[in-house]
This record gives sequence, C-alpha cells and structure tokens, in this order.
Amino acid sequence: MRLISYLLTLYMPRIILFNKPYGVICQFTPTCGHRSLQDFIPFAGFYPAGRLDADSEGLVLLTDNGKLQDKICSPKYKLPKTYWVQVEGKPDDVALNAMRRGIVLSDFKTKSAQVSLMSEPSFIWDRQPPIRFRKSIPTTWLSLILKEGKNRQIRRMTAAVFFPTLRLIRYAIGLHTLKGIAPGEWRMLAASDIN
Repeated sequence: MRLISYLLTLYMPRIILFNKPYGVICQFTPTCGHRSLQDFIPFAGFYPAGRLDADSEGLVLLTDNGKLQDKICSPKYKLPKTYWVQVEGKPDDVALNAMRRGIVLSDFKTKSAQVSLMSEPSFIWDRQPPIRFRKSIPTTWLSLILKEGKNRQIRRMTAAVFFPTLRLIRYAIGLHTLKGIAPGEWRMLAASDIN
C-alpha cells in the first residue's frame, strides 16, 4: 500500500502559487531587460498556466502537468479570476454597468464581468516603481472577476469607460489566492489542495 501511495505522489501534478512582482515577465527566458520566472522559481519542468503582463502583479499558477495547465487557462472550464484594479478617477454606475454587461472593443466584445467598488486592500504592498499620483485626481479600487482573459483586457475595459488602470493585481484564480504570499515569493500546493 505504501508503494502505491508513493507511486501516486510521483505522478500527481504539482502546482506552484507565485506572487509575480511588477516588471517580471511570465516566462522562464529573460528578454528586454525584464526579470523572468527563472529568477524566482527554482524548479525545472514547470510552466505558467496563463500569463500576466510585465506591468501587472499578482497570482500566477505554474504546473508541471500539461493537461492541468490547459484546464487552468482554458475559458471553456470557466475558472474565475479575481483582480484588484486601481483606476484613475471614481467610476460611476454607468461605467460599472458597462463593464458588467460587456464592452465592445476594437477586436472583440468582452463577456459579462462581476465588478464592484472596494476599499484599498489591507495587505497591499508598495509597488516599485510607484504608480503616478496626481493630487487633483482621486483613485478608486475595483474588484473585477472574469472568466476570460484576453490580452490587456482589463486595461482596455477601464480605458473604454474613461477610467484608466493605474495598478492591476490578480488576487485569485478559482479558489487559490495570494493570501500569505509576498511579492516574489511562491508556495507549492499540497496534493490534497489540487482539485
């Protein structure tokens, strides 16, 4: 029985939860002067399940299993992704409802999203470099939940309703969150937590 349990652990997919800092690219090969995942993840054979732009921060899942990677990334599995978005200005109901319904962009229409105002997250870290700050223009934090993830989608959505994104943090993918993981740090999920 122990041998069977041991063999099962050898073939169980592994997942790393990584809090990607600003300026890091979601690949293992550095390019254009950016740091890459190889600067943080000390294991071979892991690949990101989805991407975050270099100027976005937050949760990236990495796995050593191609089928699991596809399930995490694919919109057909409708895995919700939660973002904390700091925008310039104070979005009104018209802007929030437009994002909730879906916005027609130049190349596609976004699917409906869950969008709500939120307080600044209590355990937020300082970004390096800091966002631009203007005394005359307030900023607002939004919680935005998507089940799709096209290139620069959130930035394009907030710009389309005239509230540009200043800071974008992916807080959660499905049930997995950044809680307890500092920027640049990672945590390996226990096999019992992979579902």
